[in-house]
Amino acid sequence: MLTILGFAMIATFLVLIMLKKMSPIAALVLIPALFCVAVGQGAKLGDYVIEGVGNLAPTAAMLMFAIVYFGVMIDVGLFDPIVRGILRFCKADPMRIVVGTAVLAAIVSLDGDGSTTFMITVSAMYPLYKRLKMSMVVMTGVAATANGVMNTLPWGGPTARAATALKLDAGDIFVPMIPALGIGLVAVLLLAVVLGRRERKRLGMLTLDEVLATETATESETVLVGAGGGSDRTRKNSGGAGTGTGAGADGDGAGDSGPDEGEGEGEDEGFKGLDPNRATLRPKLYWFNAGLTVALLTAMIMELMPIPVLFLLGAALALTVNFPHMPDQRARIAAHADNVLNVSGMVFAAAVFTGVLSGTGMVEHMADWLVGAIPDGMGPHMAIVTGILSIPLTYFMSNDGFYFGVVPVLAEAGAAHGVSPLEIARASLVGQPLHMSSPLVPAVYVLVGMAKVEFGDHTRFTVKWAALTSLVVLCAGLLFGII
Repeated sequence: MLTILGFAMIATFLVLIMLKKMSPIAALVLIPALFCVAVGQGAKLGDYVIEGVGNLAPTAAMLMFAIVYFGVMIDVGLFDPIVRGILRFCKADPMRIVVGTAVLAAIVSLDGDGSTTFMITVSAMYPLYKRLKMSMVVMTGVAATANGVMNTLPWGGPTARAATALKLDAGDIFVPMIPALGIGLVAVLLLAVVLGRRERKRLGMLTLDEVLATETATESETVLVGAGGGSDRTRKNSGGAGTGTGAGADGDGAGDSGPDEGEGEGEDEGFKGLDPNRATLRPKLYWFNAGLTVALLTAMIMELMPIPVLFLLGAALALTVNFPHMPDQRARIAAHADNVLNVSGMVFAAAVFTGVLSGTGMVEHMADWLVGAIPDGMGPHMAIVTGILSIPLTYFMSNDGFYFGVVPVLAEAGAAHGVSPLEIARASLVGQPLHMSSPLVPAVYVLVGMAKVEFGDHTRFTVKWAALTSLVVLCAGLLFGII
């Protein structure tokens, strides 16, 4: 019964948010609460929620101060050269911009933290997508999938969990997987090319002069995405793109209508990175801010301190040095309060979902049912089975639940048929491209929140591409004899 209710709870959540019948925060709170009562454990709901909140509180704290930190860095102009450099390199070509998004997300993912990756990637790329009226779900989908491939780095989490669960060396798991993961990155780049070509066909190609010429003079005319008819003067060969961008790049309706919500008329906060005259710029402190950011990321990679503490210190130092006057500091905090509240609220709401899922025992019953459903004849092919199962399981449950609850069982079943635990461990990494878009991953809310994209739109657009990337990694692993 718990198995059925567990799958039903997840399915109900996904359907309601994808159909936009409920907001993600409301769905994350109310649906598990109802199912907790349905399984007869309503009296323990408070305990489950408190436990879930306790587990995710460090993540929420990290996100709160990280958003403030990177928000301040955007305000003072740290990413302006990146934005302008990418714009000049891409020559306002939508295809190059999408490919640039994949490359940037993959490079920044080397720090091993998804939230930081998404904050930097969106900070740099959002102004370009907004200026060219490109689909925001293309940006979030490509960034999430690229980060998912790179999330398999030994310091990224999944590899370390697999190594710990099976008592293996992380290097022995990861190093042989490099060729397959490389093929996965190539697949992401090819995906970016395909999606970028669709965007180019939909919007046409612009020149740099056309993009920058309207920076101030016609800003209110050209920046309102989906307003019903953009300025034709900023496009060539638009192919009727003046009808707005409500339809996604693949025509499935996963458009970027979300970015317009809550914006004041004529206001374009998304172009702060391209506005050379905003009052918050601190050009004399550029190298200080760049050095502080590099030091912060280095300390995070070296694990000198817990990540929440690092971002707390970094945000306090950035505010104090760049805005020494208290009114200015309060203004910067207030400017980013919406993002902080939305993201941290989503994380704490997700704590209700994960707390109920774990506390009621649904996760364990779901895992046991799936493992028991594997036919005995598949024993010699348990590595392949593990790779296939990792795609849906890492989406529907946390990495902790999968690697510490399911993978050891799969490894034990495989060992009985002569399958090496190393093969099981490597196969278990296959699902990470899809995992990064899971509603149980706090970082994805940073991504969609900063990009102002509805989570349901992101899910509907990204899941198919991320699952395909995972299958490419699995096939590459089989081809190279790694799995």
